[in-house]
Formats: sequence, structure tokens, C-alpha cells
Amino acid sequence: MDRDALADFLRRHRASLQPSDVGLGPGTRRRAPGLRREEVAHLATMSTDYYTRLEQRRGPQPSTQMLTALARALRLTTDERDYLFRIAGHAAPDRHTASTLVSPALRRVFDRLDDTPALIISTLGETLEQNALAVTLFGDDVGRRGWERYEAYRWFVGDARSRAHYPASYHPQQSRALASGLRAAVGEMGSASVAGDLAAVLVARSDEFRTLWEQQVVARRFADRKTLLHPEVGAIEVDCQALFTENRSQALLVLTPRAGSDATEKIRLLAVVGTQSFGS
Repeated sequence: MDRDALADFLRRHRASLQPSDVGLGPGTRRRAPGLRREEVAHLATMSTDYYTRLEQRRGPQPSTQMLTALARALRLTTDERDYLFRIAGHAAPDRHTASTLVSPALRRVFDRLDDTPALIISTLGETLEQNALAVTLFGDDVGRRGWERYEAYRWFVGDARSRAHYPASYHPQQSRALASGLRAAVGEMGSASVAGDLAAVLVARSDEFRTLWEQQVVARRFADRKTLLHPEVGAIEVDCQALFTENRSQALLVLTPRAGSDATEKIRLLAVVGTQSFGS
């Protein structure tokens, strides 16, 4: 661990960011450029004291989980993240696996979306970021662990609530999209990868997935129109717009009200409802 290099790297990247870059308001007058230490600590979900000690060359060696959180908070590129890992005394993450470090370009757009549901997903269907409206609509998927992290697993095996977000008539279309998307991921990442392991688990545990997998359909599909269900608000008709990274490893999905529907008012109501039900 190179404490001097780590401290200097963190300070310089903190100073290079403005509050608007990370979705924060300008706050009170700032005496120095960039983010405050407490703001970086908040974004990385760590104590301000812990982060301050890293910048002051006094902290313990951060874990890989801490480094991933710092890379996300400081909006580092993949090259910058790898450098951060190395100066902290760890091997850089394997780039051949699905990346969970959100693209800075996608995040800049995502941070400005607060009036319509939006989420960032990986090539394997991991939810990497959700805004408040997306959490209200789908539930909080960012903190899931194990196979439950992956949308295909939740859909075919793990969590029946995943299907409750869509009308029953849409289920076959969603099943086909998830199976064909996973096959595309296996083709890119190889069978000896998380994608291959996930496919093997689903083949073993889901008859529906096994049937679709045997059809050998390969495609990345995001339906441009969807009807979503919310227990309090009801059916919401939306257009789904996807913005991909250059290597298509991540996508920002923005769900906008469909023209001519009552979805605009229902999305506004979602902001009022939040995660609470009317009966609570």
C-alpha cells in the first residue's frame, strides 16, 4: 500500500468534482474547490473520519469493497479504478467480468433524472443504481446479494414479486428477453464466467428458462413500450429508452410517460407514495 500515492490521488480527484457532478446541491459557500470530505464519505457510505484518515496517510489498508465504493463516489474511469486498487495494495478487478463500476458518462445523466423512473443495469441485469422513483416502482434491487442480484434469476427462480411488476400478458415477452440477453452475455464473457454460471443455475432450476435456452436466441432487448404495475397507483404505461456505454456493458434505462396516457399523473403520484402504502 502506497499511502502517499493513495492520499494524493483521493485529494486530487475529490477536488476535481463539483457537487452537480454527483447529484448534490451547491450548499453553503465553499472555501476550496471540489467536494468536501464528508460528501465523498457520504457517497461512499463510510464515516468521514475513516475517509479523512486515508487522505491524511493515517488510515488502514482499505478493503476491495471500500475501494469499489470510493471509485463509485469519485466517478472514476475503469483505468483510474484499477490504479486506485493497485496503490492501495490490491490487484485490479478482472475486466473480463461484468463491470459493476458505473460509467461516469451514464452517471452524469442519471444524476440529473429525478422526475421519472431511471436505473442503470449491467450486461447481466444487475441493478447498479436506481433513483427514488425506480425504487418506488420496482423495490430496492441495488443491495441484493448472491444470485438474487441478477434480474434473470429473480424472474425465473428467486422472487415471485419480480413478475408482479408486469401484467401476466407481458410475462412471456419478458422471459424471452431475459433468456436471449443472458445468452448474448455468455457469448461475450464465455461459459467459464459469472454469465455461464448463472445460465447453468437457471437451466437446472427453471423448466421455463431451460426451454427458452434451448431455442438458442441471442439478443439484447429492451422493449420500447411497457405497462408496469404498482400496487397503489395501478397500471403505468411508459416508453423505455436505453442509453448504452460504448462497449454496451451497461445501460441507463429511462422510463417516460407514454404520450396520450395518464402515466404522467401516475408517476407524479409515485413521488408522493414513495415506498409507503396508502393503508400504512
